[in-house]
Amino acid sequence: MIAAIDTAGTLTTLGAHLPVLPILLPLLFGAVLLLAERRGIAVQRAVSALAMAVLTLVAIALVRAADADTISMYLVGDWPARLGIALVADRTSALLVLTTTLLAGACLLYACAGWDRRAIHFHALFQLQLAGLNGAFLTGDLFNLFVFFEVMLIASYGLLLSGGRGPRMRAGLHYVVLNITASTLFLIALGLLYGLLGSLNMAELAQRVGQADPSSLALIRAASGVLLVVFCAKAALVPLYLWLPNAYSRAPAPVAALFAVMTKVGVYAVLRVYSLVFGSEAGALAGWAWEWLLPAGLLTLVLATLGALASKSLRMLVAFLVIASAATLFIAISLNTAGSIAAGLYYLVHSTFVAGALFLVVDLIRRQRGAIGDNLDVAGPLRHNAMLGLLFATAAISVSGMPPLSGFLGKVMLLDAVPADAVAWVWSVVLATSLLTVVALARTASQTFWRAQPWPDTTPVPAPPSRAQVAAVVLLLAYGIGMTVFGGPLMRYTDAAAGQLLAPADYIHAAHATAPQLREPSP
Repeated sequence: MIAAIDTAGTLTTLGAHLPVLPILLPLLFGAVLLLAERRGIAVQRAVSALAMAVLTLVAIALVRAADADTISMYLVGDWPARLGIALVADRTSALLVLTTTLLAGACLLYACAGWDRRAIHFHALFQLQLAGLNGAFLTGDLFNLFVFFEVMLIASYGLLLSGGRGPRMRAGLHYVVLNITASTLFLIALGLLYGLLGSLNMAELAQRVGQADPSSLALIRAASGVLLVVFCAKAALVPLYLWLPNAYSRAPAPVAALFAVMTKVGVYAVLRVYSLVFGSEAGALAGWAWEWLLPAGLLTLVLATLGALASKSLRMLVAFLVIASAATLFIAISLNTAGSIAAGLYYLVHSTFVAGALFLVVDLIRRQRGAIGDNLDVAGPLRHNAMLGLLFATAAISVSGMPPLSGFLGKVMLLDAVPADAVAWVWSVVLATSLLTVVALARTASQTFWRAQPWPDTTPVPAPPSRAQVAAVVLLLAYGIGMTVFGGPLMRYTDAAAGQLLAPADYIHAAHATAPQLREPSP
């Protein structure tokens, strides 16, 4: 372990244990919340609020430590890296932990306005979901990536299906089946890689792939190809994206908003594994995946935008926009340049916040339209349309990439980083789909707000949105505005993070400096 107990028997500074805290704290608070369920919802909410406050402070501290240009490896329980859990915190993983934590705080605030009463074990499952997400971002080992994927997915099954029936149960069943299938393929790929290379630690794999026997390269590439399919399925890349619209559109609003970051886990896994294990140190297999991801990302972006145009409900519209954001990220990382990856990281944070905000906004709109709900086929009545219209317009401007909000900055950064040989395709697709996204959102606003009818006198008036619900939406939108106001420092951070990702030798050196047993051959 980086630091545990000194010879005098006193604990060393908390900073040495920062990499494990984003996983350990949600697990501990999740266990406490299971015990607190009999004490009522107020106690659960208080414990959850405390958990999010502490986790936010830890995530901020982790980003500050990573910004000192250090890559920290933490060996849980001081077990050797090839046997135990190795955690690695660099700029990218720290940024995603903070993004997840900030998103989760707003989702929890929205849920505590009343929905959390309907779902048994909601608060405990919410913390376990965070433990899985943070573990996936921080792990330095492919098998432990599989483990944290499963923790995240099992918690998501409970969150998605709690209190559900009918259409949500059917959508949830499809979601479960696809993820179980993907997990099976994940294990097959891990078994092949371990049999061929004798390790699943990513730092060690990065060296062993480059030194592998030429006769094994075809099998290594096949195993990594299966792994790529798994990650792309979880990130909803074509043709493995059909599960997402129905599942996300049927999920409760705070759960769907939290799920906005789950597709980003798949994108992150691709970026981490294929820039490190199959990066510049991988010899003949260096960078082989990028040539496949660019056309797949472009095609997914086109199909997702067309899906948004054809959507018949507000929630389905947002679900397709989540797919479009993941496709844009794949385009950015597949270009495999420092500028494009930096733009992708900035866009990843932006798209996570704005997608979460949109899921919450459309839920508020749905509740104020009476029997029409979120149906876009017909115009209907709408209460509190001025406030809801302002929230929707802010989110729509941001998600479509219009100036001056963070979506515009992210797309400008991406287009500016496109190499000359890819300008024609990337610029055409990104600009055309951005225009079609504006059309889809304008049509939605017209149908929902401009054509809204007077409220029928015979129909009960819905309760106005609670202050907590509005505050959660405003908080997520404020994150995006903050990304615009403080765009300079954030862009410098993402530039530095991209530099780390494209320098796998630094990651390998940091891992070996902390865990010299990696140099030993695996039994």
